[in-house]
Amino acid sequence: MLYYLFKYLEEQFQFPGASLFGFITFRAAIAFLLSLGISTVYGKRIIKFLQRQQVGETVRDLGLEGQSEKAGTPTMGGVIIIMATLIPVFLLSQLDNIYVVLLIVTTIWMGLIGFTDDYIKVFKKDKDGLKGKFKVLGQVGLGGAIVGGATMFFHPGITIKEEVTDPVVAQEIMARTELPVAFGEAIQSTKTTIPFLKNNEFEYTSLIDWIDPSLASWAWLIFIPIVIIIVTAVSNGANLTDGIDGLAAGTSAIAVITLALFAWISGNIIFSDYLNVMYIPNSGEMVVFITAFTGALVGFLWYNTYPAQVFMGDTG
Repeated sequence: MLYYLFKYLEEQFQFPGASLFGFITFRAAIAFLLSLGISTVYGKRIIKFLQRQQVGETVRDLGLEGQSEKAGTPTMGGVIIIMATLIPVFLLSQLDNIYVVLLIVTTIWMGLIGFTDDYIKVFKKDKDGLKGKFKVLGQVGLGGAIVGGATMFFHPGITIKEEVTDPVVAQEIMARTELPVAFGEAIQSTKTTIPFLKNNEFEYTSLIDWIDPSLASWAWLIFIPIVIIIVTAVSNGANLTDGIDGLAAGTSAIAVITLALFAWISGNIIFSDYLNVMYIPNSGEMVVFITAFTGALVGFLWYNTYPAQVFMGDTG
């Protein structure tokens, strides 16, 4: 929202400093600081609210040393992370960017599944929570219907640009764009980045078009299940690390910082070419979301490190 406000002020009135909001790095820095402040300041209030509601962690008897000390520790702290992430994103991101929309939908979708699971565990006194089949259905629906199928594969806004190898055409493009590199038109593609392969790229259609080139249009039958597996694995992997002081939030913060770096490089036409990373137009906007998420995790860690005052629960 602030992005559009300052963009309007810049275009209409040349408002001093408004142009700063056009820079992803500036908005990412503000998003980090804002989310850090929200999770730190309001985190304590949310923890006290959870304590008053007796929203405590139920500890399974695994025979681990000190596990009894965790009993009664407030859970559902993932609400802090979600709130501290989404508020800066709504304020500072380009909300018409398809990648940002996907991340917002994913956050809300998975947060609702986790919240339902925690609610059943805490308030319905059912230690098993939401039945596994419903969790998997939710994750499969997210990975297949929204992220995998309907959007990532078919949406016209999700494209890549490949470097032009013809020197004559490249010179024409560089003269027209005044850039030191030349990329062709944006195209939809099933390529993904995998190290140690040629050009660090893997083409999903290669798994099927060797049978018959006409089958390339059916690559989504391979692409979507892989996305489903990734979404389900990452979600459950993060879930398994929660319950140990600082582990889930700490490891996630390290991982997403790396993702922010790659998102920025991949969305920058100069650095993506220099570092031989696939150029994905408009993907750099994800940096604002990721830095907001990082700030939320770092702020949450203040209360989640030993001795933990709160756990993120399945909501997180």
